[in-house]
Amino acid sequence: MKSLVLPKATPGAADEARGVERADTDTAAARRNQGAPGPLASFARFVLFGGGVGVASSTAVAGLAGLMPWAVANALITVASTLLSTELHARFTFGAGHAGWREHWQSAGSAAAAYVVTSTAVLFLHVVQPLAGVLYEQVVYLTAAGLAGIGRFLVLRVFVFAGGRTRTAVRAMSPAPARETGAQMSLVFPLPAL
Repeated sequence: MKSLVLPKATPGAADEARGVERADTDTAAARRNQGAPGPLASFARFVLFGGGVGVASSTAVAGLAGLMPWAVANALITVASTLLSTELHARFTFGAGHAGWREHWQSAGSAAAAYVVTSTAVLFLHVVQPLAGVLYEQVVYLTAAGLAGIGRFLVLRVFVFAGGRTRTAVRAMSPAPARETGAQMSLVFPLPAL
């Protein structure tokens, strides 16, 4: 940890200390985002993790639908799968580390839209084909989930998990502070690396 009070004797010492602190923070942020995959790799990982969770969810919905109404089973599985997939996407798909409450809530919004799409598709199937079996339900459900998944990928990539990349880019593009001459005293508090 660095000293809280810098000596007065060295002109420009406060600016140099701030510059070193900023460089340390920028380096830590760059290291964190260095492993963030590009758009194609992110999409491939999104399909892998999201598709895996989606297929498991599809099986779970089909199993629970025998015990309760289909829409209720879909809602329960959507909540559980959203929590799991948000964490997987944060860590592996977008390289953002652990998903916090903000990311989970934002992801829940996109999952709610996906829930509406999948439920509407299956309910429409039952209106058009009242005696549709489990196989048809699964085809319609997975097709609707795949289309909704593309929308979810865009929302997660652009809005939910873009925060780290945007902050680092803005910080890297901001100009260095102008140097002032003369004796200065500045309190420098250690900043935790985000």
